[in-house]
Amino acid sequence: MKNKKIIYYENWRRGFSLVEALASFFVLGIILSLASTSFLNLAPKYKLISAVREINSRLNYARYKSIFEGVKVRIKFDQHSYAIEIYDEEQNEWKRERQYFLRGVTLKANNSPTFHPAGTVSNLASIYISNSWGKHKITLAISGRIKIVKL
Repeated sequence: MKNKKIIYYENWRRGFSLVEALASFFVLGIILSLASTSFLNLAPKYKLISAVREINSRLNYARYKSIFEGVKVRIKFDQHSYAIEIYDEEQNEWKRERQYFLRGVTLKANNSPTFHPAGTVSNLASIYISNSWGKHKITLAISGRIKIVKL
């Protein structure tokens, strides 16, 4: 009888039973599914913040490009994209430099700001960026100052 108890305890020390392993995987699966849904809910927040930073950066880019190259630079906004255009004085028309698309956000602007070589801006603009997480407003002053406000 003593030998059977020793064998039983030696087998018990070798590892987990199938039921114990399945139960632990089941609990781990529930915890991971709860964590993944909470991370998925944060995606719109980071898309909105990324879009605000990108537009702020492109507005500064357009301003400095206008100052350093001595040309007029304009940014045109659509619902899900915006484009940077440079004014060609020889042909008397705007030429598109590049268009950028933003996923997961909606853009709304009252004007297309035009940056002049003196560093000023005409067509003052208010740009609204929104999605399911929230809304931001970017305002552009005549001096070229950019202000971001969370609404």
